[in-house]
Amino acid sequence: MKTNEERLQDMLDCLGALSHVKSREIPGIDLYMDQVTTFMDEHLKDTRRHPEDKVLTKTMINNYAKNNLLPPPVKKKYSKDHMLMLIFIYYFKNVLSFADIEEIFRPITSRHFSGKPSDVKLEDIYEEVFTLAAGQMDRLREDLMQKYDKAQGTFGDSGLDGEEQEYLRLFALICELSFDVYLKKQMIELLADQLRSETPDRDRKKK
Repeated sequence: MKTNEERLQDMLDCLGALSHVKSREIPGIDLYMDQVTTFMDEHLKDTRRHPEDKVLTKTMINNYAKNNLLPPPVKKKYSKDHMLMLIFIYYFKNVLSFADIEEIFRPITSRHFSGKPSDVKLEDIYEEVFTLAAGQMDRLREDLMQKYDKAQGTFGDSGLDGEEQEYLRLFALICELSFDVYLKKQMIELLADQLRSETPDRDRKKK
């Protein structure tokens, strides 16, 4: 059985191995469905929990379009903007409901899939956001180390044997991480609700 210190190192190694799809890696030509799923499987394969998991399937893409997360393809082809939206959805869907994702992306999809000119390209938004994410990784490592140190300081006077104490300290770390995720999810949902309340029904129906 691994020690908590070894588990911490595994988590740090996992964080160090994570990367995102660069916008320049996305083809500049429109793609058919099979080409989209093949690209996503290849470029996001390292984010899968299990090797047999599919990053993206035709059913998933059709479901996103059905739930207004993704604008429909043009003549069965998906543009680079579609690909960028799919990557955003891929990360968001593990945290938020489809309704909240739709609300958060409504101004972006309305602007960038309407055929109207925009001062900022979706690709520029994507690059700017993931630049922020790169800096967040360093802060996340520091936060993880702090949480680990705090968890290792728990149950010191419990009189438990080493193995049980080790597990309870691991459990304390898991609880800390879970509570952090829970609070951040609550904040994102609050922002989604605010956006929803600020969007007139007529604008929602136009979409």
